[in-house]
Formats: sequence, structure tokens, C-alpha cells
Amino acid sequence: MTVQELPGAAAYRPTPPPAWKPLTDPAPLLPDPEPYRVLGTDAVGEADPGLLLRLYAELVRGRRYNAQATALTKQGRLAVYPSSTGQEACEIAAALVLEERDWLFPSYRDTLAAVARGLDPVEALTLLRGDRHTGYDPREHRIAPLCTPLATQLPHAVGLAHAARLRGDDVVALAMVGDGGTSEGDFHEALNFAAVWRAPVVFLVQNNGFAISVPLAKQTAAPSLAHKAVGYGMPGRLVDGNDAVAVHQVLGEAVARARRGDGPTLVEAVTYRMDAHTNADDATRYRTDGEVEAWRAHDPILLLERELTGRGLLDDDGKDEARAAAERMATALRERMNADPVLDPMDLFTHVYAERTTQLREQADQLRAEWEAGREQAAGDRTEEGR
Repeated sequence: MTVQELPGAAAYRPTPPPAWKPLTDPAPLLPDPEPYRVLGTDAVGEADPGLLLRLYAELVRGRRYNAQATALTKQGRLAVYPSSTGQEACEIAAALVLEERDWLFPSYRDTLAAVARGLDPVEALTLLRGDRHTGYDPREHRIAPLCTPLATQLPHAVGLAHAARLRGDDVVALAMVGDGGTSEGDFHEALNFAAVWRAPVVFLVQNNGFAISVPLAKQTAAPSLAHKAVGYGMPGRLVDGNDAVAVHQVLGEAVARARRGDGPTLVEAVTYRMDAHTNADDATRYRTDGEVEAWRAHDPILLLERELTGRGLLDDDGKDEARAAAERMATALRERMNADPVLDPMDLFTHVYAERTTQLREQADQLRAEWEAGREQAAGDRTEEGR
């Protein structure tokens, strides 16, 4: 006899518990059908001219920073560099919308965002140089360590933001990730936790078209990455990632929303990676020159420069001033990176534990002895050669 055959079973029709029902009306969470734009629309008339000029100066500086860092890889001064050329509008806007007390959680491609937030360019490149640790104090700068594993910084951002809110701190975390990172489990876990906890987090997805060589169409069949937000119960925003003013506005609104306690937002910025994935990649194997050239016409610097000159806010002297400032930054970066770093092998043990364990002390003593013995041997060899 089955359950349905028991006496009175026909009258037993359990109703779904409330948790089965949608917790949120999905309509307000859906992104616009097309990426939001400001430049070239009537909305640009409401933008602060001072902000436009600052964005332009930072974009020019960022482009030169990317070019110089890429050159340093060819000179052997950097082990690797993932360029953000073409994506500068996302990088700059992400840095400028945050207050000093907020936290930035960058990926390995987001050194420019860290520099725009005020980090020393040399410190921003230290990890990619391969000499030691992160290169900077995350707590001092409110910038989490550059994250090379895809999307693992996202749950960290949620945890920090949730903890800050529990402590009563008025802090927002902005986490940056590429389109490839949205295919990782960490992406799902972070968004799910953030929405359930209503954590003050903003997720910025820089959709640059390719996860290394894999195009977006082979990663997802969703209408857009911003649509994924609805499944977690947070708003999704779709923005033109090469429109610096639009990205700044959308991120600013998302940060304000998070700060007032209304929860997280997922922002997808549609942009394009002009350079190869890294200096070790050959992008010609998976995309055409024609595709790249088509995106050059939508260059973030070109778009903003056209707007500023058209409104009489930028002339040739202003352009020259921005380029000169960027060149000074590049010169200083090149000179400092050309100096060999002074390395201390004992730094291996400095930031492992607050108090060293017995095993670490033994290992440190052993390394110190071997290091000193090697130095003495080298000094003796030089003495012999001089005789």
C-alpha cells in the first residue's frame, strides 16, 4: 500500500513552505537590455566637469602605466604582467568611487586600480616581479593582496564586509573579477552569501570578452553576466565598461546602496582587452586583428577626450599636461624598477605566524647558518681570485 492509498490520503495536500516562494520580485533586479552609457547622451550634461577632467587625467596615466609595465616584462624586470589596456575606465572608476575607509579586492589584472587608489606603482608590481609577499601592507592601504587564483578574492570581500557591518563599521568592499572568474565556484559562493547576509559588497565583473582564449559564449548561455545577479537576489547592472563616466556613476550608486544597508550589487562592465592575456600569451591564435581594431574605435580615452574637447573643457595644452604627468610617472617607475631589489632570505619566516613555531625557528636557524656559510665561502673565493 502506498502513501496515496492510505485512508484520508487524498485530502492530504501539503502546501509548499514559505521558503519555496520567491523572496524578491525579480523585475527590479533585472539589468537593462543594453549597457548603460553616459558619454554621447543627454545624461553627460549633468556630469561634474571636474570629475570628467580627473577621469581623463587618470585614464591617460593608466594607459602609460600599462605600457611601461608591459615594457618591463620585455626587459626582464617583471616576471609577468597582465595588461589592462582598454579596460582603464573600469580600473579608474573602481578606485575613485571608494572612500578611504573602504576596501578594494583586486585580481591580478587590477594593479592599475590599486595605483589609482594611491598605491605606489612599484609596490603594486612587486608580486608580479616575484621577489616577496604582496609588496604592500593591505591594512594600511585598504587593498587586499592581488589575487592570482580566479575569483578567490570574492568570498574574502564578502567576509570582510559582513564582519565590518557586525562591528558597526561603515565600510564597503568592492571586488573585481574578470568574465572568466564568473565560471568559478567561488563566484557563486560569494554572491550567495553576500545576498543572504545583505553584505555591503559591490561585485564588478570586467567582461573583456575572453577568459584567456575562451570566448564568453563558450562559458555561459545567459543573456548577460549581469543577469546572474537575479538568481542570487541582488540587482544586476549592465554598463558600457569603456564609458568612464557611466562606470563611475553605476559603481557609485552601487556603493551608496551597499553603504546604506540595502545589500550587494553585481555590475557587469562590457569592455575589451586590447593586449594579450599576459606577455606570455599569443592572442592572434584566438581573435582577429579586425576585432581588435573595431574596439579601438571605442577606446575609453578617445571617448572621454572627444566629449571634453567638444564641450571646450580640454584643449591641446590640457592634453599635453596629462601626457607629461603620465610620462613623469612612467620615468620614475622605470628607474626604480631597474634597480635590483635588496632581498633578505630570512623574510621567508617574517609573516607566517605572529609567534614562530618551534619548527619555523629551527628552519630559520638552519637557513641562516647555510646563508652565512655561503657568504663566507664566496668571500674566500674572491680573496683567492685576487691573489
